[in-house]
Formats: sequence, structure tokens, C-alpha cells
Amino acid sequence: MEAYAGYVFTGDDLLFDDNYDYSNSSIGYEETCCAGNVCDQDRSMEFAAVFIPVLYSVALVLGLLGNGLVLAVLWKKKRTWSVTDTFILHLALADVLLLFTLPFWAVEASRGWIFGTTLCKITGAVFKMKYYCGIFLLACISVDRYVSINHGVQMYSPKKPWVVQASCLAVWFICCLLSIPDWLYLSPSYDPRRDKTECVPLYPVPQGNWRSGFRWLYHILGFLLPAAVMVLCYTRILLRLCRGSQNLQKQKAMRVIVALVIAFFISWTPYNLTLMADTLQTNNSSASGNASCDTLTTLDISLTITSLLGYLHCCINPVLYAFVWMKFRRHLVEMLKRGSTLPAE
Repeated sequence: MEAYAGYVFTGDDLLFDDNYDYSNSSIGYEETCCAGNVCDQDRSMEFAAVFIPVLYSVALVLGLLGNGLVLAVLWKKKRTWSVTDTFILHLALADVLLLFTLPFWAVEASRGWIFGTTLCKITGAVFKMKYYCGIFLLACISVDRYVSINHGVQMYSPKKPWVVQASCLAVWFICCLLSIPDWLYLSPSYDPRRDKTECVPLYPVPQGNWRSGFRWLYHILGFLLPAAVMVLCYTRILLRLCRGSQNLQKQKAMRVIVALVIAFFISWTPYNLTLMADTLQTNNSSASGNASCDTLTTLDISLTITSLLGYLHCCINPVLYAFVWMKFRRHLVEMLKRGSTLPAE
């Protein structure tokens, strides 16, 4: 999957001639797989058609329930929002946006894309925005905690809550800019190998160069750079906390943030590493003009599995809040006991 649910780009994409109409070709795909043409994708299609609709349905229900409770609790305590609360609000909103796209990808996995060009662009762009937003917000939290704990400087003053909101809106704006290629190039396209229409990016010729460029942009800005920032910040923070220079309250506050970062890496690192492997395989296939069908099919299925793990991340954060964030757990219990009549603080 090239950063979108519901469709996968493997090295065999580059084995097509951009100017040749394969829909009218009588060549058998399976017979010509390893001779420089295309590989049969029945195995990966059957796998996706079975697992994607089921798991996306589960993720949709659990994710909306969990993130709905998070948003309800934050709304009830909106008068006492901390900096972390504001970031968590935007993380929950990003998760909800992604969850609303899952039914479209589930239908595409089983029946193909039937929703037209506009929804194709919207759902693909929303995924890209959500992913970037999630990792960028976590990076912002990391820098804020590092500056606060290691240098004793408050990036966001409690007297100016609009500053943190402005920072979050700036993150959303940057994510919108990074999703522009999806608005431009995503379109429903019939794939004769899969015998169905899919929502895929149709880049200008030469497609391989454009695809490779956008892939590496995603790898660097969407994973490698933010991951390096978070690892550096939390390494320095944990070293400082281990020396006992901070009070117990700050150490407890760090648990929620560290848990969020660890959950994000566990959920999305396998997908990003697999996608990098697929990018390298795609580039090698383009250069050599040949690729192993078994390798491509394995990458195809691996991308489906790891992307499913990434989407299930939308359901994990609310569980972490309930078990790690004591204040959230207390407010949630009070709200449930009072039947949503908890007065605003």
C-alpha cells in the first residue's frame, strides 16, 4: 500500500509500458510474470478481500467508541485543558477522520472502487493528512516536553492557550500541503491484473520517477525525520528523569506521552519499513527490468498486514488513556456515573 488503504503498489507497477494498452492484450499475465511483464495477484487480492473488510469494520466500531469517549471527556473538562490535553484532542480528531474512510477502503477491497473520483481524492488525502498529523503532533509534544524538563522553559504558556491551538492548526495546514499530490493525482482506474477499479495515483509520465519521488518524500518527512526527533528528545528526557532531577508528578505525566509514542511506533514502524523495502524493490525492478513474482506477492501481502496494524492504532490510544492516564480515567468514570451530566471544570 503506498500510504493509502485499499490499494498496493509493488515493483510490478514499473514493469508496465506507460504507452501500452494492456486491457486489450491477449498475453497471459501468469505466463509472462517473470519475463519482464506482470505478476499474478490473485493470492494478495484474496487475502485482502477476506481480512480488510472484517478488520476495518472492527476498527471502525471500536475506534469511534473509544475516541468518542476521549472527545467527550475533553469537552467536559475544556476549561482546564493543559497543553497535552490540546494535543490529544487533535490526535483524537485525526483518528476519527481516518476511521470515517475505512468503510470506503473495505468496499474497495471486496468490490473495487465504486464511489467516483471526488471521494477517491478525499479519502486518500484524509489518510495522508491523518498520518502526517499524528506523527507531527507527537514530535511537537516531544520537543515541548524536552524543552520543559531539560531546560526549564515553557514553550506554551498556560496564560496563552491560543498559542498551542495555533501550533496544532499550523500542523494541520502543513499536512494539507503534503496531501496536495493526492488531490491532484488520485483517481479511479481499472486494473486488468485485478479485474476491478481501484483508487490509485495516476502520475505524469514517467510515472516511476514521480512515484519514487513522492515515496521518498513520505519516507523522510512522514517517518525518518519525526522519528529521529522523538527518539532524541525522549532519550534525553529519560536520562534526565533517571538522574532524579524532576519530581514524581512530572515523571507520572511523562507516562502518557511515552505510551503514545511507543504505541505509534509499534503500530506504524512495520508498515513504514515494509514500504521502504517495497520502494527499494520497485527501484531495483525498474533498473533491471526483472523481478521475482514471489517477492512482489510477499511484499504485497506484507503491506496489507502491516497497514492493517497501522489502522488499528486508531483504537489503541483510547485504551492507553484509560490504563495510563489517571486523570482521564477519573473523569471518564465520573462522566459515566452521572450520565453525561459532569459539570465543566
